[in-house]
Amino acid sequence: MNLMLAVWMLTFAPDDGSQLIVDVPDAERQPIAVVDASQPSVTTVDALHAGEHESQLIIFPEVIALTDQRDYQSLVAILRHNDGSMVDVSDKVLFQVRDEKIARVEQSGNHAGSLIPVSDGTTELLASFGNHKAVVNIGVANSNYRPELGFRSEVLSVLTRVGCNTGKCHGAASGKDGFRLSLFGYDPEGDHFRLTREIPGRRIHLTNPESSLLITKALGNVDHTGGQRIAEETWHYDILMEWLRHGAPGDSDTAPVPTGIQVYPPNAVFSGLQGQQRLLVMANFSDGSDRDVTDLAVFLSNNDAVSGVDEDGVITANGPGSAFVMARYDQYSQGCDIIVRPRINFEFPDLPTHNFIDELVHERWKNLYLMPSEVCTDEVFLRRVHLDLIGLLPTPDERSAFLSSTSLTKRDDLVDSLLDRQEFLDLWVMKFAELLQIRTANGVSPKGLLLYDRWLRDRIYAGMTIDQIIQQLLPATGGTFENPATSYYQTETTPQLLAENVAQSMLGMRIQCAQCHNHPFDRWTMDDYYGFASFFSQVGYKQAQDPREIMVFNAGTGSLKHPIAGREVVPEYLGSGSPQIPPEVDYRAALAGWLTSDHNPAFARNISNVVWSHFFGIGIVEPVDDVRVSNPPSNPQLHSALGERLQMYKYDIRSLVRDICTSRTYQLATETNESNRLDDRHFSHGRIRRLRAEVLLDCINQVTGTTSQFRGLPPGSRAVHLPDGRTSDYFLTTFGRASRNTA
Repeated sequence: MNLMLAVWMLTFAPDDGSQLIVDVPDAERQPIAVVDASQPSVTTVDALHAGEHESQLIIFPEVIALTDQRDYQSLVAILRHNDGSMVDVSDKVLFQVRDEKIARVEQSGNHAGSLIPVSDGTTELLASFGNHKAVVNIGVANSNYRPELGFRSEVLSVLTRVGCNTGKCHGAASGKDGFRLSLFGYDPEGDHFRLTREIPGRRIHLTNPESSLLITKALGNVDHTGGQRIAEETWHYDILMEWLRHGAPGDSDTAPVPTGIQVYPPNAVFSGLQGQQRLLVMANFSDGSDRDVTDLAVFLSNNDAVSGVDEDGVITANGPGSAFVMARYDQYSQGCDIIVRPRINFEFPDLPTHNFIDELVHERWKNLYLMPSEVCTDEVFLRRVHLDLIGLLPTPDERSAFLSSTSLTKRDDLVDSLLDRQEFLDLWVMKFAELLQIRTANGVSPKGLLLYDRWLRDRIYAGMTIDQIIQQLLPATGGTFENPATSYYQTETTPQLLAENVAQSMLGMRIQCAQCHNHPFDRWTMDDYYGFASFFSQVGYKQAQDPREIMVFNAGTGSLKHPIAGREVVPEYLGSGSPQIPPEVDYRAALAGWLTSDHNPAFARNISNVVWSHFFGIGIVEPVDDVRVSNPPSNPQLHSALGERLQMYKYDIRSLVRDICTSRTYQLATETNESNRLDDRHFSHGRIRRLRAEVLLDCINQVTGTTSQFRGLPPGSRAVHLPDGRTSDYFLTTFGRASRNTA
């Protein structure tokens, strides 16, 4: 972005980053024709104009910056009604540039309807739809400069868009039909070599570009297992041909590279079925510019039953519910949150809210047109909260006292009393032992295992919070008997597997895919993976005097090498850059400090989501250990709020559990109504949940007055006290006890 355009952006762009939407006085406006919206369309006329005086016309992008001769900008216009529903009116809005000597709307060709530069300067885009009007500022710079095509940003993105480098085609590990590309383009330099120099003269023909196999196979003019992937006279064809005609160059060291993307609109709310919404994808580049890459992006829906998406990024509402449509460009992923409401008359009832959880959940139900179930009976609540909080059933005396009480606060009081019992702590020792995978593995001795379990149990009994436990666990050094926390480093013993476990159990992120290639459905790259694994590259092991004990220490030296670039990798926080770690500081201590800091909301969100799933049988992100761009929270606001609340509580699990159990949402009955009978993600009714194997066995023993004898534990011990995830027990195995083999 040059200086003139930067000054224009500072001068004319809204300083709060919001959309510039104004009504220009008639005296200052050039004539704009009234749009005839009566033409047949997927979207009906009454939907377009319903409550028109209460609607708002919004144009994306918020600010338009065209930075060279090849730049263009497609436009998305939505009409947002006051009930939150939206209608795509991009094809019905009249767009007019105030000064067409600066920019104009293309009328034909591959980018018909898009804004293209004419000469340097600033002007305005005027949008009109019925009685609605909007204005967007335009800045044009370097309109006479035509940059070279970018191999990574354009040529390789075309091959990704049309599917050439997917796992079932040339992106497979061994390639396809003798030709291999990196999966989804994670290795641009290698791909350029394989296209242009691996077999000289075969895949590209610079003197006769049209005869290049790259073109003839993509067009389907010669035998090609993948069939026709592009057509002539399309923009994708033009990009490939222009690249070949210019000598098939690679990217220079100074070529701008993508640094991120945004998807517009960020959310869409459909009122009824068969509505459509087009998406706009904008990419930011290292030189400060941005560019419309919608035609180069790949689109995927996580719930086609609710909303599908075509290859051009046009979403279609298929059924009521929620979904997420992800756009991927280069190594970046972002998406649009979709809500499709049933076409019914709906009025949300005036429900009481017990706390912030209810407020955020009710807001989501309103958007989805979900009517919640009734609150469960006292008897159901009594049984539910006992099983969830202490893993035991209420005794007959406890049952009688609770059901006969007339106190208006008896449910809250019951929650408080159960939170003060040691059985509550026992249940969470077991939960955290699963997160840490406490089990006999990789030579962990029975004595070491018992000491490890006792180390965790003593800290939880003493009131230590999970962040404090992690701060002691990750940098642990010494013998596994002397400092039992070091047994964590026997769970796995390679930097890569340790990093994968920490990311999955403590951040809820599965980064395994990025070990061999950039993650296709998330933001993580190979650089991210090996940067994170480098925190464990200096962990050393040696045998202690006791052959049953292992010594774990910080070697102070050692690093990982990037498998593609061959360079040494420096430690890098996931999504937060590379820290400056003094030579005398253990990498793991730096990681523990960042992991549990307020600057890393992912840790708190993950722990709070784990807690939430314990009480609802499903996480706000589900599975709880699969947080990724393409698997967003079912209620993003609630997901964030729970994490913030846990940080505010200084990671006191009891306080968050109290919020959950005293909320009206937790206390809903399992009986459904016509509105919510199909809902399995938004907590509009109680969920039928199977009891944990340990809790089931303990309850059977409680009711029958019997006990189970577990090896290594004193008589009368409960199943939830078992320290080893691999303890052999027929009942627990049959009823699905977690073996703790994986994160």
